[in-house]
Amino acid sequence: MLKIHPTAIVDSSAEIEDGVEIGPYTVIGPRVFIGEGTRIGAHVIIEKNTRIGKNNLIHHHAVIGTDPQHLAYRGEESWVEIGDENVIREFVTIHRGTAIDQRLTRIGNRCLLMAYVHVAHDCFLGDEVIMANGATLGGHVRVGDRVVFGGLSAVHQFCRIGSYAFVSAMSGVDKDVPPFVKVFGIPAKIQGVNLVGLRRAGFGKDAIRRISQALGIFLDGPGRISEVIEELRDAFPDDPHVADFIRFIENPSRQGIMRRKPFEGEEAF
Repeated sequence: MLKIHPTAIVDSSAEIEDGVEIGPYTVIGPRVFIGEGTRIGAHVIIEKNTRIGKNNLIHHHAVIGTDPQHLAYRGEESWVEIGDENVIREFVTIHRGTAIDQRLTRIGNRCLLMAYVHVAHDCFLGDEVIMANGATLGGHVRVGDRVVFGGLSAVHQFCRIGSYAFVSAMSGVDKDVPPFVKVFGIPAKIQGVNLVGLRRAGFGKDAIRRISQALGIFLDGPGRISEVIEELRDAFPDDPHVADFIRFIENPSRQGIMRRKPFEGEEAF
C-alpha cells in the first residue's frame, strides 16, 4: 500500500509503486518514477524527470532533480536516475544533466550521501559510494565503485575518481584520482594505497601488494604515462586489478591524471 501524507503534493504524471511512503509537505513533480519500497521524508522536493529505484531512503529536505547550476542551461530536457537501496540524508542536492553532456545525472546502488552533500549536473556515481557531510562534486564528475569522500571535500568539474579510492576530508581534487589510492590536501596529492578501503572490500594481501607495487611504478617510474603503462603491462601481465589501473590512466579527463606525491616532509596543505 502507498502511504502518502495528505499535505504532500504529487503530480498526476508521477508513477509511484507499491510500498512507497511520502512524508508531510513533500513535492513530487512531473514525470517522476519512484520504485517499490522507497521512503521519502518531510519537505523533500523531487522535481521533473527523476527516476528513483527500489528501497531507497530519502531524508527530510533533500532536493533532487532541480535545474543544473550551469550558465549554458536553457531549459532543455534532462534527467536524474537513482538506483536501489541508497540512503540520501538531509539537505542533499542532486541536479539534472545538461545538453553539453549526456543530459543525465546518475547515482548507482547502495550509496550513502550524508547531510548537505551536493552532486552537480552530469555526474555519474558507481555503486556503494560514500560521501560524508558537505562533500561536493562539480559538474561532469565520474566516480567509480566504493569510493569514499571525507567531509567537506570537493572535486573539480570533469574529474574522474577511480574505484576504491579515498578522498580525505577537506581535500580539493583538481585532477583524476587513480583507483585504489588515498589522496589528501589542497590541491590533493596521492598519499599511498587505500589500505583500509581495500581490506574492507575483501582484497587479499597478495592483491594489495601488487597494487602497491604498481602504484610505486606509476609514481616513481618513467616520466611519460605511455612508458609507465608499458612497464606496468610487462610487470603485471595477468593481474586484473593492475589492468583496471592501466585502463584508468590510459583515458584521462581534460583535467589530467593526479600523479605527484608530496615530497618528504612536505605539508599536505
